[in-house]
Amino acid sequence: MAEPSKVIHVRNVGHEISENDLLQLFQPFGVISKLVMLRAKNQALLQMQDIPSAISALQFYTNVQPTIRGRNVYVQFSSHQELTTMEQNAQGRGDEPNRILLVTVHHMLYPITVEVLHQVFSPYGFVEKIVTFQKSAGFQALIQYQVCQSAVSARTSLQGRNIYDGCCQLDIQFSNLDELQVNYNNDRSRDFTNPNLPSEQKGRSSHPGYSDAGAAFSQMANAAAIAAAFGGGLPPGITGTNDRCTVLVSNLNSDRIDEDKLFNLFSLYGNIVRIKLLRNKPDHALVQLGDGFQAELAVHFLKGAMLFGKHLEVNFSKHPNITQGADTHEYMNSNLNRFNRNAAKNYRYCCSPTRMIHLSTLPQDITEEEIVSHLEEHGTIANTKLFEMNGKKQALVQFETEEQATEALVCKHATSLGGSIIRISFSQLQEIRENS
Repeated sequence: MAEPSKVIHVRNVGHEISENDLLQLFQPFGVISKLVMLRAKNQALLQMQDIPSAISALQFYTNVQPTIRGRNVYVQFSSHQELTTMEQNAQGRGDEPNRILLVTVHHMLYPITVEVLHQVFSPYGFVEKIVTFQKSAGFQALIQYQVCQSAVSARTSLQGRNIYDGCCQLDIQFSNLDELQVNYNNDRSRDFTNPNLPSEQKGRSSHPGYSDAGAAFSQMANAAAIAAAFGGGLPPGITGTNDRCTVLVSNLNSDRIDEDKLFNLFSLYGNIVRIKLLRNKPDHALVQLGDGFQAELAVHFLKGAMLFGKHLEVNFSKHPNITQGADTHEYMNSNLNRFNRNAAKNYRYCCSPTRMIHLSTLPQDITEEEIVSHLEEHGTIANTKLFEMNGKKQALVQFETEEQATEALVCKHATSLGGSIIRISFSQLQEIRENS
């Protein structure tokens, strides 16, 4: 490899690849300060804010082949240490002050809502309007102040800062818009000068042109957490490039399944946005996950799993998302979603169903007998072990078959035991060792 540099040289950049596509590939690793497209050579030069960001990007892409629009691109350190030729702004927006800011959030490990942004930006002046949306560059927001000076102060103070410790980094530019148009007050857009706006258009699930940005973790912004979780390489059979978020589950036992049980199972692999059981095909359901990578994990690990006497069929759906309606169950804001905190750790525990389940958030005075009586209706329990980690009670329970363990997980995750809401996941341990 060439000597590390802030500047990354990208080859095989076809004419169909846009600046935004390249930004999306590298933004998970840090702020991109400059981008130059060398169209005649099918190449691009991209400057990160610092050398560690560039190194982590190149380390990640030595294990995962980067592809854009179906085309493999090749990355290496550039021989340039700085890009001086074209001092162009990555977003093409000038530094001309304006009361509207364009905010891009990098390393987005936690969902960002209008409330969170309002809390961050209102100390600098009266915020009139906020609109959030998902773009190929990642999660973005437009924030309109009453006066231009507030926007200037906010940008000066917040540029490059993190909303949460170690993630959700703000990249702030002046927008070239004159006025924001807000039609709805909800978790994706808000007009603070007009509290009487409706929350949704009747019969329509969301802003035209906006996705479920409040919940969406931009897929590539997840790459940093994923890379950390899997030691830089993805599990065998996982590409990391799928962009379909909705999966179709079929061959369900329609007498015993419901949305919450599906949530308990699928939330092991990602944040659940919404679930819909198909009324005309009672053994089919649609499950929408937070992004394409999470959907890929679910398809990979759950295909063929046994539940309630049936082998599940799990495939990507042709529907990009599930439209909200009377027969959909919403989970976007559920605090039972497992990937809102510590996403990297949860990715590391992803696996196919096993005979062993792991219970956490147990009451301190729980006994093995109470755990067994809570779970034994689901099958024969071969072994249990109660232990303490960081002062918190946890347990391993081994069933005779994977199917029994899966049933216990889908029926008893998030139920109350001794006054605590317990969490259940599969353990990759093969057996319980007495001294472990």
